[in-house]
Amino acid sequence: MNKVAMIAGSSGLTGGFLLKMLLEAPEYREVIAYVRKPTGIQHPKLREVVMDWEKLDALVPADDVFCCLGTTIKKAGSQEAFRRVDYEYPLHLAELQLEGGSQQFLLVSAIGADASSSIFYSRVKGELEDALQKLGYKSLHIFQPSFIAGPRKEKRVGERIGLAIFSFISPLFIGPLKKYAPIPAEHIARAMYRSAQKNIPGCTVSDSAETDALGR
Repeated sequence: MNKVAMIAGSSGLTGGFLLKMLLEAPEYREVIAYVRKPTGIQHPKLREVVMDWEKLDALVPADDVFCCLGTTIKKAGSQEAFRRVDYEYPLHLAELQLEGGSQQFLLVSAIGADASSSIFYSRVKGELEDALQKLGYKSLHIFQPSFIAGPRKEKRVGERIGLAIFSFISPLFIGPLKKYAPIPAEHIARAMYRSAQKNIPGCTVSDSAETDALGR
């Protein structure tokens, strides 16, 4: 129990599962959660840091950084606002933590992430992946999940409909199509935690099927 973990996005679906795992993990003596407001969660290993992403200019030393930040264009209100949350905030966090000595950075990206994509969402995700790979982390893990399944706090009607359809036909996703099947948020969180303990050097990119297999 010597390492310190830092998590951003712990109020989200995947981040919520991951926070619980990190608090229970014997490898970490402290878990630092960047939050916009206090959550009320009590745990002897947890230290919440209330901050404003627009004014983030300091860092908290940590060995492993887990980034589960993410939104939707609808929730953000515009493409510009979406880009701030899904590109600028994670990249700035990664830069600051690297300067502070963090060794590993683990990111929840998305299936289809590609900096050359004509789809804005996929392009932003791909641009972030490319930017992170240029920073020089000793160990960088990128997870590209498909539809994320689990109990969400907010209502996403379109996503629920899509998830229901994909879940219904998921038995058809075999072979190369398996990476498009829905994946439980808990599996993504567990895959992130397990990957952090392997200390694999360089950049490792796991598609949805690989992430699901690792997190089962």
